[in-house]
Amino acid sequence: MKKIIFALIAGVLAIGMATSVDASLFGHKKDKKVLTGAEMLLKEQKSLIKGKRVGLITNPTGVDRNLTSVVDLLAQDKDIKLTALFGPEHGVRGDAQAGQYVEYYIDEKTGVPVYSLYGQTKKPTPEMLKNVDVLVFDIQDVGSRYYTYIYSMAYAMEAAKENNIPIIVLDRPNPLGGIQTDGPVLEPAFSSFVGKYPIPLKHGMTVGELAKLFDSEFKIGADLKVVKMKGWKRSMDFDDTRLPFVMPSPNMPTLETAIVYPATGMIEGTNLSEGRGTTKPFELIGAPFINSDKLAGKLNSLELPGVSFRAASFTPTFSKHTGKLSHGVQLYVTDRKKFKAVKTGLSIVKTVKDMYPNDFQFLAADNFNLLLGNSWVKDMLVKGASVEEIEKKYEEERTKFLDIREKYLLY
Repeated sequence: MKKIIFALIAGVLAIGMATSVDASLFGHKKDKKVLTGAEMLLKEQKSLIKGKRVGLITNPTGVDRNLTSVVDLLAQDKDIKLTALFGPEHGVRGDAQAGQYVEYYIDEKTGVPVYSLYGQTKKPTPEMLKNVDVLVFDIQDVGSRYYTYIYSMAYAMEAAKENNIPIIVLDRPNPLGGIQTDGPVLEPAFSSFVGKYPIPLKHGMTVGELAKLFDSEFKIGADLKVVKMKGWKRSMDFDDTRLPFVMPSPNMPTLETAIVYPATGMIEGTNLSEGRGTTKPFELIGAPFINSDKLAGKLNSLELPGVSFRAASFTPTFSKHTGKLSHGVQLYVTDRKKFKAVKTGLSIVKTVKDMYPNDFQFLAADNFNLLLGNSWVKDMLVKGASVEEIEKKYEEERTKFLDIREKYLLY
């Protein structure tokens, strides 16, 4: 009988130990939390906005760790007067598709007027700011130069300067980490809303750091305050932060999308589908004229670091090749630290171009050059240059940028 009792006790202890180990595996160990700028504002720096009329620039990514919108947090706070909301591309509540203009309206939940910062008006006008004492920016960036939110921030900084209003940027993690930089630095002649300033395609900075860089290097001169995060380290993957990943836009549904985006965002400048209209935008690449197995085999033979390719077929429900069965590959990033995004994207473009010279096309609207931030990458690809030759050419400017970047790093 005693043996049975001892066996039962031992079993209970073993289960308890296993439960303890499992709990640590599933994120219940007592690690320090990363607190976003929004959380730090309300926790320790509310004096910056207390009693002031606040204009908030945000979208669905502006949430705390409990997924409560910063719109609602500010609207419900009796010490704060939320008087205006400003929505970038896709809107404050995220219900607009890419390129869709969202007109002025009243937010149903808060009764606060909402102004669009996309389409006809990218910069807040004096009329929009007439009831605003301070502007606050809180949006999750994705870490790539060709994404519009960081330029909405820059335009807001310009408007704040022009209207003598301070602007507060609430910092959030770069989902690609804070160490790697990659790709060509944009040339000023190719400045656009998908690439306004001379920074590399993959910049390795937070929105707060970018705000400081934009303000100083490009002479905006705003009354700028960055509310830093607490607990974030440059080496962190987004998973390490224990923060929820809210999709920043309809075609950026997951963290994995953000990771491949510096590679495959450039596909938008070609006649290949970048996966819009599928459940895996920017992870699926293809066109009706491609042989999936041959393309996957060729790309895998390149042995690109940190990425593998699976032969895949799909039918986009909108955007390029709508309703047409397309063939290509799905990207799988196997090692985020080794993954060379820009080299991977250029390798896809060059490989498809070489395999299907009569079918592959760069779009006539110069989209590819705007995305890459220059014309010479496309010219070199057309002339048959290797990806390694292209890499070598943009490395010098990228290295120079690192010296500029260093001055604005907050972590």
